[in-house]
Amino acid sequence: MKDNKPLPGWKNKLHEVIYEADTPSGKFFDILLFILIIISVILVMLESIDDFDEHYHKTLLALEWIVTIFFTLEYIARLISIKKPLKYVFSFYGIIDFLSTIPLYLSYILAGSQVLLAVRAFRLLRIFRILKLVKFMGEASQLQSALKASRTKIAVFIYVVLILSVIMGTLMYIVEGDDSGFTSIPKSIYWTIVTLTTVGYGDIAPQSNLGQFLATVIMILGYGIIAVPTGIVTAEFARSRKNDDEEDDEFMVHINTQACPSCGIEGHRDDATHCYNCGHPL
Repeated sequence: MKDNKPLPGWKNKLHEVIYEADTPSGKFFDILLFILIIISVILVMLESIDDFDEHYHKTLLALEWIVTIFFTLEYIARLISIKKPLKYVFSFYGIIDFLSTIPLYLSYILAGSQVLLAVRAFRLLRIFRILKLVKFMGEASQLQSALKASRTKIAVFIYVVLILSVIMGTLMYIVEGDDSGFTSIPKSIYWTIVTLTTVGYGDIAPQSNLGQFLATVIMILGYGIIAVPTGIVTAEFARSRKNDDEEDDEFMVHINTQACPSCGIEGHRDDATHCYNCGHPL
């Protein structure tokens, strides 16, 4: 039989603050978390600058410890404020939280683990969790639907681009040869992809008139190729918005930021009193 007993009062309050953004305290916590994530990522970048780190190492370390302790307490609070903490531990964001918090501790325990400190930049991924809990949730859902609906078209498009890259790369290998740097077909394909994407490193360049003509054709194709995926997703996004606008308000399902205290799943209706996944009271 499932345990549907509500959480104790203090745990329930803690759950609302940490996992939800519909309350003033929840919004404040998300804003604070957002600021600390940005500060943490900036600290990681500053530490990678040798001259800066040499002069301000102690200050950077102290600030990093403050941020790490906060994230440690937050991680513990997330564990104790839900009934099934293992679901959070092995969830995507649970793993990200752990990986971005543990490196500073490991640097004092394991020799050579300082390289793991760069993993703290993973905290930036947590911003997606914060953004989906505020007013952008509806727009993010529509964009996700548009990307999902257009994935087949984009896959076909990428397949065509790869075929085109192989054909044009092979032609450039035949036309230019070793003297111009096109020493193999794979390297010629690499040049074609770099040119199609308008990156243009300049490490290889065609020298013959025919090769330069082919390069010109590839460059022009590149501009069209860049626009195609954007157009596909934009069309699907516009179609999704149009379909939503045509729906009657009485059939619209409004989703809030409430997370189940038992299983941790999100995306409940405003009028929901129980979790749609496990039936636990909300």
